[in-house]
Amino acid sequence: MIPELRKKYNSEFSEENYVKFINDLNASKIYPVDFRVSETPLFLSEDLTKKLVQAAEEIVSQLQTDEFKKKSDEAIPAGLAVPKEDDHPIFLQIDFAICKDENGFAPRLIELQGFPSLYCFQIFLEEKYREHFSIPDNLTTYFNGLNKNSYLQLLKDTILKDTEPENVVLLEIEPEKQKTRIDFACTKDMLGINSVNLSSIAKKGKKLFYKKDKKEIPIKRIYNRVIYDELKRKNIQYNFNFTDELDVEWVGHPNWFFKISKHSLPYFKSEFVPSCYFLNELNQYPDDLKNYVLKPLYSFAGLGVEVDVTPELLDKISDKSNLPAGRQGYILQKKIEYAPLIKTPDGYSKAEIRMMFLWPARRSLSEGGRDKPMLVNNLVRMSKGKMMGVAFNKDKTWVGSSLAYHF
Repeated sequence: MIPELRKKYNSEFSEENYVKFINDLNASKIYPVDFRVSETPLFLSEDLTKKLVQAAEEIVSQLQTDEFKKKSDEAIPAGLAVPKEDDHPIFLQIDFAICKDENGFAPRLIELQGFPSLYCFQIFLEEKYREHFSIPDNLTTYFNGLNKNSYLQLLKDTILKDTEPENVVLLEIEPEKQKTRIDFACTKDMLGINSVNLSSIAKKGKKLFYKKDKKEIPIKRIYNRVIYDELKRKNIQYNFNFTDELDVEWVGHPNWFFKISKHSLPYFKSEFVPSCYFLNELNQYPDDLKNYVLKPLYSFAGLGVEVDVTPELLDKISDKSNLPAGRQGYILQKKIEYAPLIKTPDGYSKAEIRMMFLWPARRSLSEGGRDKPMLVNNLVRMSKGKMMGVAFNKDKTWVGSSLAYHF
């Protein structure tokens, strides 16, 4: 989107440098990168950066209304509400597709989540792009005047607060097997937090413990990375219930996984938001049904998404008793046409950008709290396939995970 920077980057690019870049990413931490990293970052124009910030802020303002808060309570499935919910999400991610309209490039809302993203890996990735490729010094991936050091300090304040790192755990299902495990390694290096398998946690009364060097360590704060969809799908066995009254602080609280999710999409109104409906609230299907995509409300990472939607498919869902959520478990969202955006040696890549927010929990604004989430960083996914997922980009280059630089 900044033609001179794209031209310069592409002219200087070499496959040899890219291989060195990937090898460095894979060798620098205890885990390698288990997902494809793109050959290039994204260079955002000033105009598109402003539009992305505007779009994100419009969503944030609607998230804070009393009307939305009331509706979001309906998103938590029966029996899954966790006690001690914060009055706002600590983490917020808003995903936008980059599209083309009559005024040039523009963002369109794809999804959002009140759940952590790769907050530490993006620091590491940015450093490695700079080490291996020529990135102008006046470009940044951060927002609101942050740099690496101030961003990392904010991340520490948010996740650790005033607790010793030993008593804070990154909680996940078999963390050593997750595709995002390199972020867990970065989190350990940068914040001193151990990744702990959900099934290994012990409960004594209202307290939780994990073992380190054969010693039981009390858990005071949980940096929660457990995804409900995976927990249910794999029928994981563990020694406590999320719904128990526990002497721990959640960072972020599990309820926000449901409350800010695909369940939120039908409520937003903005030029940056495509039409979206709860399937069970439709008296009749849209006439242009082929222009919609079907998404399960409580899935993650694109699981269960249907891009070729027909009335027969939708009717079949309502008849299947093995879908416990029934038709109310889905949304229909207007399809978005991603723009051919990034010029590569073999065509153009499309891009989706995640705007990453932090909203530290504080008792009052005087203690450093904020009255709204703070935009801090970004994450980019690039694709040449029908969708963003790995399955649609096999054997393609200049696709995968990345980040966006801006002035």
